Amino acid sequence: MQSDSIYYDVDSGKRERINVLTRLRVSGFKNLVDVNVHFGPFTCIAGANGVGKSNLFDAIRFLSALADHQLLDAAMSVRDEGSRTGDVRSLFHRVGQRYDERMDFELEMIVPASGVDDLGQMAKASTTFLRYELSLGYRREDTPSTLGRLEILKEELSYIKRGETQRHLIFKNNPKTWRRTAVTGDRRSKFISTEEDGNDRVIKIHQDGGSRGKPQSLLATNLPRTALSAANAAESPTATMARREMQSWKLLRLEPSALRQPDTFTSPTKLSEDGSHLPATLYHLARSALRREQSSGNGAQTQGFGHEAAAERVYGQVANRLSELITDVREITVDRDERRELLTLMVTGLDQTKHPARALSDGTLRFLALAVLLQDPEARGVICLEEPENGIHPERIPAMLRLLQDIVTDLDTSVGDDNPLRQVIINTHSPAVVSQVPDDSLLLAELREIVRDGERFKALSFASLSGTWRSDIEGARVASRGRLLAYLNPSLLDAGVALGGDQRNTKGRKRVIDRPDLQQYLPFGETA
Repeated sequence: MQSDSIYYDVDSGKRERINVLTRLRVSGFKNLVDVNVHFGPFTCIAGANGVGKSNLFDAIRFLSALADHQLLDAAMSVRDEGSRTGDVRSLFHRVGQRYDERMDFELEMIVPASGVDDLGQMAKASTTFLRYELSLGYRREDTPSTLGRLEILKEELSYIKRGETQRHLIFKNNPKTWRRTAVTGDRRSKFISTEEDGNDRVIKIHQDGGSRGKPQSLLATNLPRTALSAANAAESPTATMARREMQSWKLLRLEPSALRQPDTFTSPTKLSEDGSHLPATLYHLARSALRREQSSGNGAQTQGFGHEAAAERVYGQVANRLSELITDVREITVDRDERRELLTLMVTGLDQTKHPARALSDGTLRFLALAVLLQDPEARGVICLEEPENGIHPERIPAMLRLLQDIVTDLDTSVGDDNPLRQVIINTHSPAVVSQVPDDSLLLAELREIVRDGERFKALSFASLSGTWRSDIEGARVASRGRLLAYLNPSLLDAGVALGGDQRNTKGRKRVIDRPDLQQYLPFGETA
C-alpha cells in the first residue's frame, strides 16, 4: 500500500451557500407544546434522561424530510421507534389516549443565495432571510382497516424585511461583515400562501423566477407532499433555496462500525450521517487542496515545496486537531491499495507505528470524523449531534467542545469559503459538558406542567441563563440557579476536568463554570 490519493474533480467556480436556522416554534409534535427556541451558531441543550430533549432533533429531522419526501415517508422516518405500524398518530402530542388534532411548525432561516434544483438548473433567491410555516392535521380514513394520514392545513413561505434583521438575529453578530453577507435581497410578497376557497383550502405557489404569471393553485386536501418539496428553479427559485437549506439539516449518528470501514475508489466523498466514507472524504479534501494549488500556478510550488504540500497541509491540520484528544499522533494519511482498490485511513503514532481506523477507539473515531468535517468547506447547514461526550475521557471533553465550536461560523467575519455558515446543535446530560460550554449557548431542557382545556400534563420546555442574549427575549424562560447547580454538583466535578487542565476558551467566551454568581458554590474557589 502507498500513501496516495485518487483523482477527484473539483467544482469550478464558487457556489455561495449560506444557511442557518435562527428560530423554531413547534406545537403538537410529540411532547413539544408551544415551544419557541432561538438558535445561535452553537447551541447546547442539556436535560435529564427521559425528558424528551431528542424530540427537538426529531422535529428538525421531520421538517428536513418533509422538504424532500412525501408526507407519509417523512413521518415514517421519525416515528417512535417502538411503533410497529405505519400510524402517523405517534407523531402528535398525546394526553392519555387523546391525541392533538394538529401540529404546527414555524421557523426562520437564512438560506443559500444560489444553488441548483433537482434537474441541475441554477436558482437564485430573491431574498435570503425567510419564514416558513407549516401546519399538519390528522385525517381519518373511512374504513377501520385503513390507517389515517397527514393533511396540510397551512403552508406559507414569506420573507423577513432587511430592516427587521437585527430584531430577528438576536445573537451577537457583526452587521458590517457577517450579517451583510448572510442576509441579502428583498421581496414584497409571499412565495407560498394558503387561502380558503369556499369549503376548500388552497396552497398557492407564487412565482418569483423569470415569469410573473398567475400563482399555481393546489388543493391542500389532495397534496401528498408539501408545496416546498416540489419547488423548482424556473418558477420558484427562492422556495428552491429554502428547500435546499432544509434538506441540508443533518443529525449525525456517528457509528464506530461505519467509521472503521475502508472505502472503495468510487465511494461518495461526503461524510454520511453514520460516519461512513470517512477515508474517501479526507482523501477528497486533500486532493481538492492539491488541485486548487495546481490551478493557481503559485503558492507552495513557487516556494519550492511542491504541490503535494497542499494535500499534506490538510492531513496535518486533521492530525494537529486529533493530537488535542490523544497525544500519540505523528501523522494521518489515507493509504491507497491499488490491487483491492481500497482507501484506508491510517494514524501513525510517535513511534512510527501505523494504526488503521479499525484499531482506533470509538471516541477517537468520532472526534476524527468531526475534525475532517471541520476541514470540508462544502459541509454546511445545521448539524445536530447527540451526546458528543460519548467515548471521550472527561479530561478531553474541553477539546471536543472546542472542535465543535470551531466548526460553526465566525460571527465577526464575512461568510465565504474560509468561513462557511455552519451551525451545531448538541444535546447532553453530562455535567462536564454543561460546565465547559459558553453560557450564552446553553439551554436547559425540562418538563413543565401545563393545564389546557381542563387537562393537566407535562411538556418539554427550554430555559436560558440570566444575562445571556436569550434571556432578553420577550417571554423567555430563565433557568433557576438550583436547576443549573444540579449540573455543577461538586460531587460530580473533577478538578482535572472543570477547574484544571487546559483552560483555553474558544473565541474568548466565558463558560458556564466561569460565571461569578456560581463561584461561591464550587469547592475549588475561582477558576483560573
